[in-house]
Amino acid sequence: MKLLIVDDSSTMRRIIKNTLQRLGYDDILEAEHGLQAWELLDTIDDIKILITDWNMPEMNGLDLVKKVRGDARFADIPIIMVTTEGGKAEVITALKSGVNNYIVKPFTPQVLKEKLEAVLGVNEV
Repeated sequence: MKLLIVDDSSTMRRIIKNTLQRLGYDDILEAEHGLQAWELLDTIDDIKILITDWNMPEMNGLDLVKKVRGDARFADIPIIMVTTEGGKAEVITALKSGVNNYIVKPFTPQVLKEKLEAVLGVNEV
């Protein structure tokens, strides 16, 4: 199963990637910002999960989510937002824009595992 991690911090991408690999995922793509992520989504088939930060240059995560949700090809792709934006208003905005789950940084590997299970269904993880 292909996963796409989008974060302008290479350290954060590495943390998420390492956690995913420990959970058994090894087909992981990375992007530094929303525009790069969109190019990958647009050209690579079978990306099954999108994990994105909110605050990034070029195209932020919220704009990426809106663009993804506006394209029928990606209507069913689960999106998890991993961000420092932890206020109630931000969470509501993200959910209304089409995010399936939300993680506030810093987070533990267990939290990422639980959020993945929630968007995929426990039996698929």
